[in-house]
Amino acid sequence: MKFLDQAKVYIRSGDGGAGAVSFRREKFIEFGGPDGGDGGRGGDVWVECVDGLNTLIDYRYQQHFKAQTGTHGMGRNRSGPKGGDVVLKVPAGTEILEEDGETLIADLTRIGERVCLARGGNGGFGNAHFKSSTNQAPRRANPGLEGEEKWIWLRLKLIAEAGLVGLPNAGKSTFLASVTAAKPKIADYPFTTLHPNLGVVRVDAREFVLADIPGLIEGAHEGVGLGDRFLGHVERCRVLLHLVDGTEPDVAAAYRVIRGELEAYGAGLDEKPEIVALSKIDALDETERAEKLAALGKAAGRTPLALSSASREGVERALRALLRVIDADRGQDPNVVPSTPGEEWRP
Repeated sequence: MKFLDQAKVYIRSGDGGAGAVSFRREKFIEFGGPDGGDGGRGGDVWVECVDGLNTLIDYRYQQHFKAQTGTHGMGRNRSGPKGGDVVLKVPAGTEILEEDGETLIADLTRIGERVCLARGGNGGFGNAHFKSSTNQAPRRANPGLEGEEKWIWLRLKLIAEAGLVGLPNAGKSTFLASVTAAKPKIADYPFTTLHPNLGVVRVDAREFVLADIPGLIEGAHEGVGLGDRFLGHVERCRVLLHLVDGTEPDVAAAYRVIRGELEAYGAGLDEKPEIVALSKIDALDETERAEKLAALGKAAGRTPLALSSASREGVERALRALLRVIDADRGQDPNVVPSTPGEEWRP
């Protein structure tokens, strides 16, 4: 399935049904009078967060959604039924924005959440509504009110607890493939990853969701390379794992490029907890490892981890470091390993 994280759609709620002008005329009935019913209300437009979706691809092929018009009123005081609603089904993590792309209407993060985007127009009154002692035969009825219409943006921000950032070919996809069951494309050329990938990591009987974001390069915030549009997917992450390619000639400069792009993007990404790791250490000898770890540690202002996704060296340590930050953010004790329900503890 193709990944699509942004779509612009047109929505329109239903118009209200018109009221009826009708009079009761029956043989042997002396007093008839007005009996026109009211029109039905127009249908609403809703958006609902559902399970089983992880992309907005459905909205690539259909961009217009219109609710039904309310049924018109009829004689014998018969009111028209309400028009049918339209429900836009979206995955968890979807933001609904106004046409300007900035004004937030709703942020759906939990399965089952529903928000009404456009209310249907009210139905018009039939002539039975206007009868009075001084106007016993009204010959007017109201038309239904028009529904609302507008363009909106759907923007998906994946819900993951940890995110991978780094330059192209820093080993992010390889790391994701080695610690989860995800199968991202892996190759020895830049920009292999063209859209975010998700995987579930299991470590120490615990699980968390890890997101692999397409690589950034200098100037990404200005649209260079793939740009920074995919950074929105790490806005919800609790912690970032910043991978720096150990085969880079200048690992300190590579680290500073990504930090500069995170700061330029904003949205608090540069303030998120960050774990720095030197990747591909299996391609380095002991002397090169020590030199590059020292240079990276000086640039980052902290001691970086060293790992190799190919040999699995240092991978478990990195995962446990991520889990500690995630547990701290959740307010849980990182030293407690939950037992399986029904499983009795044994030393």
